[in-house]
Amino acid sequence: MTQLNVAIVGSGIIGANHAEAIARHPRLTVKALVDARIEAAEALAGKLDPRPSVHLTLAEALAEQAIDLVSICTPSGLHIAAAEETLAAGAHLVVEKPLDTDLAKARAFAKVAEEAAGRGLVSSVVSQHRFDPATAALLRAVRDGRLGRVTSAVVSMPWWREQAYYDSADWRGTWAFDGGGALANQGIHLVDQMLALLGRPAEVYAQTALVCHEGIEVEDLAAATVRFESGALAVLHATTGAWPGLPVRLALHGTEGSAVLHDDQLEYFQTASEPDLGAAGLVPPEDLYGAPKAADGFVTGHLRQYEDIVEAIETGREPGVRIRDGLLALGLVRAVYVSATLGRAVSFAEVLDGALDDVEPHTKGAHR
Repeated sequence: MTQLNVAIVGSGIIGANHAEAIARHPRLTVKALVDARIEAAEALAGKLDPRPSVHLTLAEALAEQAIDLVSICTPSGLHIAAAEETLAAGAHLVVEKPLDTDLAKARAFAKVAEEAAGRGLVSSVVSQHRFDPATAALLRAVRDGRLGRVTSAVVSMPWWREQAYYDSADWRGTWAFDGGGALANQGIHLVDQMLALLGRPAEVYAQTALVCHEGIEVEDLAAATVRFESGALAVLHATTGAWPGLPVRLALHGTEGSAVLHDDQLEYFQTASEPDLGAAGLVPPEDLYGAPKAADGFVTGHLRQYEDIVEAIETGREPGVRIRDGLLALGLVRAVYVSATLGRAVSFAEVLDGALDDVEPHTKGAHR
C-alpha cells in the first residue's frame, strides 16, 4: 500500500481541520498547501510535520509536486473551478460542503466527475456526519427495513452565530461565495442526512428570513416542508439565530419503528420487531446521547470520511458520499430558496434539472 500525497486548497479554519485529519491517517501526507493569501498557507505549513510546500495556485502545486488527492477547502463559490482542475490533472478529489453555490455549475460538474470515475478517479463531497456511528447504524436499520416504511421526519438545527462571525470575512453571508445562509452553510449536513434516510424529494414549500443579523444577503432562518417521492413528509428547520445554540436533532418515524439522532448521538431507537433492543443495543455506549463527546470530534468525523475515501481509492468502489449526493443536497437547498422567493411550493425535479435556474433567491429583510 503506497502513501497518498494530498494538496489542500484553502488554509483557513476548514483547511486546518482537514490537515489535522489527514495527519492522523497513516496512508495520507499533506504534501502541498494552496492559498491566494500566501501568509495563511505559510502559517498552516509551519504547524505541520513534515512541512508541506506552499503555493499561490493549484496549478503551481500540481506542476511541482506529485499529488494523488486534492482537498478543496475554499469559499463555496470557488469549489467547482478547483475541482475541475483537479480531475483534469488526474488526481482524486475531496470537496468541502456544499458542492458549490451555483446549482447549474454543480450539475455540469457532476457529469465531469462521472466521466472521471470511468478513468478510476474517486470524487467525494464532505459530509462527515454520515460516518458518525449513530448515523451509520440508523442508515443500516432503514436499509434493512427495520423501521418499516419511513413515513416522516423532523429535522432541526437551532444554532447561534454572533454578528462577528459574518463580519469576519467579506464573503460570508453572500450568495456568490457562501451560496446561502444557515441552511446552505451549516444546515447542509442535516439536509444530506435527511436525503440519505428518506430518499429523493418530490416537492418543497419553504420560507426564509433574516431575523437577527445585519449586513448580509442571505437567511439566518429557514423553515420548510418536504414531500418525498416515497410519500414521506419532513419538516426542516435551520437557524443561526437561536441563542445560545442547541444541538441538532433528527427524528425519524416509520410504520414499525422510530429513532432520534440528537447531537450526532443516538437518543432513541425502538422497533416493533425488536422491542427489547433500544438505542443501547444499536451503538457503543459513547455514541448514546448524553455520553461525553471527544473534544476533537470535528476532526474525527473528517478522519472517518478520509478512511472511506482511501478505501474507495484502493478498492475501486464508489465513496460513501458521491458527487451526485452533494448535487442532491445542493438541489434541495436551492429548492428551499426558490420556494421562499416565489412564495409557493416547487417541484424538486424542476429545480434540480434547471427549469427554475433563472430565479434569483432573495431573503426577506436581507441587506442587498
